[in-house]
Amino acid sequence: MENSGDSCDREGAAAASQAPESAEYRLFGRQSTIHQCMGGGFAADVLLWKQWRLSLGTIVIATVAWITFERSGLSFLSVCSDILLILIVLLFIRANYAVIRNKQLPELPELVLSEEMVNNAAASFRVKINSLLLMAHDITFGKDFRLFFKVVVSLWLLSVIGSFFSFFTLAYIGTIISITLPAVYNRHEARVDRCFGVLHKTFSRHYKIVDENFINRLPRSLSSKEKNM
Repeated sequence: MENSGDSCDREGAAAASQAPESAEYRLFGRQSTIHQCMGGGFAADVLLWKQWRLSLGTIVIATVAWITFERSGLSFLSVCSDILLILIVLLFIRANYAVIRNKQLPELPELVLSEEMVNNAAASFRVKINSLLLMAHDITFGKDFRLFFKVVVSLWLLSVIGSFFSFFTLAYIGTIISITLPAVYNRHEARVDRCFGVLHKTFSRHYKIVDENFINRLPRSLSSKEKNM
């Protein structure tokens, strides 16, 4: 009997080990690490606090900028112009002072955009713009009423949120979230995935009910419904 029990335990363990990893919920359905999903480059290092000085500096700069624009009452254009003016004047004085003192200025790196980088960015931007234009075309001609309904609800929610917060406050909140949440998730990945897995199952169950009882009853096209009538 003991041998049969041990064999059952071994078979159960083997079945668990052979179970697909996809059964475990992972946030955003990703199949790689969070660092790879974020590009795996310098920007990912900053967002995940692998370059903690730059990450902290980003938060400090964003906070100072938010206080400057929200509390001082100055316009965005005037603040940017003043900052650029001061920067250009300081660099000009520094360069002339170095000439007078016969000092050699350190060489600045050339800021050049490669043709490949521009082409890749343009291609990605073109695909996104075309998808938005196709969506707008379907909404304009009433080809997809469900899509129209979802877009209207989304824009209404954005309007409600925008009535409580200014643009700079929303930008500041987005910056802080993008700097802090990825690092927190990367540190507590397993625990967060388990919690969001439970939430995802609950939300999917309720969304299925709403989808079957309400969204699926919406006509795809109002014109087709009128023709049938």
